[in-house]
Amino acid sequence: MSSEAEGWNKVLWERQPFPDNYIHPHSFLSSLRRNPNFKPYTYWPLVLLCCAITQHLATIFTFLAVFVRLKERWLDARVLLWVSIVSFFGGYVLYEILSCSNPVRGAFTRTPCTSTPGPFIDWLHHSGSNTIKSSLLVFLALMGLSPVLRTLTAATSSDSIWALSACLFLLNALLADYSSMKPVPQERLTSVLSMNAAISSSVVLASRLPDDLAVFALVLFAVQLFALFPILRHRLQVTPQVAQILFTLTLCVLSFALTVPLSVSVAYIYAGISITVTFVAPGVLVWAQKYKNEIRGPWDVAVPRLN
Repeated sequence: MSSEAEGWNKVLWERQPFPDNYIHPHSFLSSLRRNPNFKPYTYWPLVLLCCAITQHLATIFTFLAVFVRLKERWLDARVLLWVSIVSFFGGYVLYEILSCSNPVRGAFTRTPCTSTPGPFIDWLHHSGSNTIKSSLLVFLALMGLSPVLRTLTAATSSDSIWALSACLFLLNALLADYSSMKPVPQERLTSVLSMNAAISSSVVLASRLPDDLAVFALVLFAVQLFALFPILRHRLQVTPQVAQILFTLTLCVLSFALTVPLSVSVAYIYAGISITVTFVAPGVLVWAQKYKNEIRGPWDVAVPRLN
């Protein structure tokens, strides 16, 4: 058989004295490849990528700290309302500035801004007018729905509300989009589900607040954190690494400072989670990649290559 196998060809259209599943024993492992598409990870780039997860966790703990203060009447709802308004306009201006300094090809259909101050101000005023109109609609809608939201879960026990809120925030953290900005941004189903879970959790928590103004301020704050902030976070991922690190540290310090006066144990748990996600998890991934052993060869399913 070995002498006859010398004339064997790996084709099916030619009649040969071999079965269709015959493989030459000497050439069987010649095409074996190990980890053909494997790109080894390095530690610090992974830490930088994990900053997006750390920022998202910081926003969740910041929201919970604000909710507890509103519930216990330690924070005036009017103060939170003004903080939300100022943060919205500050974040919007920052987003537009980053859009001009770091344009993404194909991501915007509006007229690009220029480096001269005059056209930039005109462009910012034009695009800002539409944003302000949309914001006023959301503002008025939340204001009208606040009395309804305050009594939404009146017949539900508080223990059920805490459990439901925890599950929804866990779903929000698991399904959030932590990827960097792509050339053409596409809304993922998981990111939409993540935002809906966070807003739903915020609504059920807001129903435990004592007055309509507190409900309105908290829901407006939740919309900014879980619907608008991820957009700004994606834009910040194209900024220099120093800016990303400083932004992450600022959020972590703020959330930790807001959590410590409420519960030291919860603050330590949050700090442990942040350190694990940011520094320990990348190290585990770098250590575990040495065990990766993907074998490819002629026995795999053929993948067509299309132009």
